[in-house]
Amino acid sequence: MTDSTLRASGLRDAAAAPPFDAGGLERWMAEHIADFRGPIAVDQFAGGQSNPTYLVESPDRRYVLRRKPSGRLLPSAHAVDREFRVIVALADTDVPVAHGYALCEDPAIIGSAFYVMDYVEGRIFWNAALPEVPAPGRRAIYEEMTRVLAALHSVDYAALGLGDFGKPGNYIERQVGRWTQQYRATATDPIDAMDQLIEWLPLHVPAGEETSLVHGDFRLDNTIFHPQEPRILAVLDWELSTLGSPLVDLAYFCVRYRLTANEFSGLSAVDPAALMIPTEAECVADYSRRRGIDPIAPQDWVYYLAFCMFRLAAILQGVLARALQGNASNATALDAGRRARPLAELAWRLVQRSF
Repeated sequence: MTDSTLRASGLRDAAAAPPFDAGGLERWMAEHIADFRGPIAVDQFAGGQSNPTYLVESPDRRYVLRRKPSGRLLPSAHAVDREFRVIVALADTDVPVAHGYALCEDPAIIGSAFYVMDYVEGRIFWNAALPEVPAPGRRAIYEEMTRVLAALHSVDYAALGLGDFGKPGNYIERQVGRWTQQYRATATDPIDAMDQLIEWLPLHVPAGEETSLVHGDFRLDNTIFHPQEPRILAVLDWELSTLGSPLVDLAYFCVRYRLTANEFSGLSAVDPAALMIPTEAECVADYSRRRGIDPIAPQDWVYYLAFCMFRLAAILQGVLARALQGNASNATALDAGRRARPLAELAWRLVQRSF
């Protein structure tokens, strides 16, 4: 594989020694991964604001390593062990995932817990408008996203051994509490819109909450598509997965329709028909049809969207805090973290217009 091919795959522009002992990693892989053969070369992917991600190349194959970041961490954050557990559980389902090889919870190996999975060759779409896809093929990309999301929410999580992967029921209420706590633990400058949402969200939780296995960060750039076909080969970044509300997962996927292109690579200023992609309403209808559920009440849908913006703002605030502390896993973390405020303000405006 040439250096230019690696760069096109999303690795950092400048090759550098990994911030851990590659020799120790190689010895661990030889002990825990069947048919592994060294030596290895390690390079970091440019993406990944939360858990640093690396390409590990051996003479025979390519692997991906996901690790916890260094520095002071919040107790429930960066749960690479949960990521590994869920991709292993989903291996034989209709939800496409990379093959998980092994989990290491011993920080002595590379300085933090990590897991190793297969490298999946394919396309990652970073722009929701899909400019690199010929217009007639864009709808199929979105329909594949809703197909996979519906498949995820339809799996029998108890039969997969994930009955204890979260607490069934009251997911949204607990999530509001969790992200309120996370936000306050990482707050830098006050954000009035976050304070408004923290007060409003617990009082307006929609009734009749369903429980399913949820991804928590389901979006285009967390999937790998087949090189030519509109088919997902692997869903990535399962750090936020748990047992929760499938409609929150759906809203998070659809929230790009409400976000700006400049700050969030969103679609708020474009005409979906002109791009030949489904509208937000069409995505919701397609998902509902695939799952056989009733239409979502308009005010409930607004709540799910606002909650997703609130949660993402809390995550971005954590990214900002780590960047200011010097513990960011990505050089662009400071800019990404500063998007917390406009996102919270967008969520609060949506609430004010709709309730």
